[in-house]
Amino acid sequence: MDSEKREQYKEKLVRKRFSLTDMVARTEGYGREKESATQDIADMAVESYTREFMFGKSSGDRAVLLLVNEALERIEDDSYGICVHCGESIQPKRLDAVPWAPYCVRCQDLQEKGLLKD
Repeated sequence: MDSEKREQYKEKLVRKRFSLTDMVARTEGYGREKESATQDIADMAVESYTREFMFGKSSGDRAVLLLVNEALERIEDDSYGICVHCGESIQPKRLDAVPWAPYCVRCQDLQEKGLLKD
């Protein structure tokens, strides 16, 4: 991969890291807010559902943030764009869609099926 293309991916990853960091901070702040003195059972249910939803979203955002940080590390050590499992090149179209992808399509499929052995 040429250095210009690598820099483009790095810029995408840095922007994604910034937005995810901001999102995680906001959802954590929401979770820490003091519960209101809601008396209505329906309002309490909605508030509880919203907290659970935000917690789930935050967990997903944290997982992607971890992948983004790992991708930025791979850019720095010049292993970006190479599958961390098999060592084959990750297709450019895959990196355009998911620049933090650690696996090629074949290994990602195996990982999702629980068949990828490290």
